[in-house]
This record gives sequence, C-alpha cells and structure tokens, in this order.
Amino acid sequence: MSVFLGLGDAVHDGRSLGTAGRAQLVSALTGYATTARELGATAITFLGTEPIRQAVDAARIVHEVGRATGVPLTVLSHEEEAYLTIIGVTEGLPVEHDALVVDIGGGSSEFGLVGPERAATAWGLRLGSARLTARHVEHDPPSTEEVAAMAGEARQLLDPAPPAAPREIVGVGGTASNLVKLLPEAMVDRTLTPARLDAIQRVLAAEPAEAAALRHGINPLRARLLPAGGAIVGAILQRYGVDRMRVSDASLREGAILAVHHAGASWRDRLPDLAHGWRT
Repeated sequence: MSVFLGLGDAVHDGRSLGTAGRAQLVSALTGYATTARELGATAITFLGTEPIRQAVDAARIVHEVGRATGVPLTVLSHEEEAYLTIIGVTEGLPVEHDALVVDIGGGSSEFGLVGPERAATAWGLRLGSARLTARHVEHDPPSTEEVAAMAGEARQLLDPAPPAAPREIVGVGGTASNLVKLLPEAMVDRTLTPARLDAIQRVLAAEPAEAAALRHGINPLRARLLPAGGAIVGAILQRYGVDRMRVSDASLREGAILAVHHAGASWRDRLPDLAHGWRT
C-alpha cells in the first residue's frame, strides 16, 4: 500500500508544504494508521525524510500528523535514513563485502557505505530528481540539452562525496525501481548500466511523461522526474567507478520494520551497529 505525493517537488528551494499539501499527507497517514490498527498492529512508526527536513512548515507537519493519527512522526537525519536503507537491503544479515547503497529521492539522495571490515558510514547530498527537474527542465519530454544539463549538475554535486571503492552499488526507492520498468532486459535482472541508462533516456525522450507513464505503468508524477533520476544514476556509477547498479525492492521501510522490531525503543541509537547485521 503506497501513494506518491510528490513532496520533494512541493518543498524544493525552501518552500513550505502548505495547507493543502499537509492535508493530503495527513489524510494518507491517517489511512495507513487506520489500516494498520484494523490488521491488528500494536505499534506504528511514521518516518519523515528529506521533504520534511527541508519544509519550512516541518514543525507544523509533525504536529498535525501526530494530532490526527495518534502516532508521532519521527524526522530522520540523512545518516539515519541511509542506515535504515542498508538494513532493508541486507535484511539484517551480516555484510560480506563493501557495498554502497543509494536512495535517490526527489529532494536529496542518501548514501550508505558498509563492509565487513569497516564501520558503516552514511551521508546525504541535496541531489534529487525533483530538484534537478525544477532547475533545468522546461519541456516534456526534456530536450537532449536539458538532460545533459541535469547530468552535468549531478556530477558536480557528487564531487564532494566521500571517496569509496565499493564492490557493489545497490539502488533503492522509486527512482531506481521505476527506471528498470522502462527497459525489458533491465526488468529481467533488475540492473542498470550506462548503456541501459542511455536506452532508457531514449525511451523517455520519445513521448511526454503522461504517455510514458501509461505505457509503462508508472505514476505520471514520477515519470516526469525519471530523466533526472537516470542522469543521477549515471553520475553515481561514474563517480565510484562501478559499471552497474543492482536495484533492490527492499529499502528504508523494510529496514525500519527490522530495526524497530529488533531494537525496540532504542533503535535510533543503535543504527550504525545494526547496519552490519545481526541475523543468522
């Protein structure tokens, strides 16, 4: 059960979510809470990511969600978001090789690096598909020049990212999972490569976002952001010298379930250790 609200696009460049946006968010979360309770859930956790971190009215969002649902909204840091994503991808199992896990969102991207012989580290960059689209795209579909401009800015924003030599890069979240839907061979092995990203950009350049969304079973709001998402994936592969990104369906949501279930109320304090795995 999920709904795409486009929060990253709504709050980019320091804007507020606004009355209508808050009402839409509260309505969605109220529905989730009601469904969870009807299914017998005894504990519910709501997490806020980059759009809530950046929204001018973040405090009001937190207050209105808590008042309407009876569930506190925990606003995660970049680092906490990345640790939970690692846990979701690994399913809490011990880490066997150095891996970089990336979640490309609308307003930012979260990176988590973990390996058997290294402490888990995490960072976030204000590199998101909604942000790049808003800055560079005026046409639908985007022009070749607009896609190139997004790729160039993505590479520039990745320059200060910490150095790493991961054996594997894993992409999670809506950007990566929807990009693979655009190419049959990518759907088979759920892998993105530079050549496949070029083919995906050609698919996206062939028709407006609404038509592409209908053809490939993608939310129209998400489809409009995918050219930027592809540009970001390409820049990440280039930055870290890896020739492919594996796309995982498991992400922050699954990581949060595992961490909260295992660590209880202390889950936020234990995230760097939990990212190395505990299940056998």
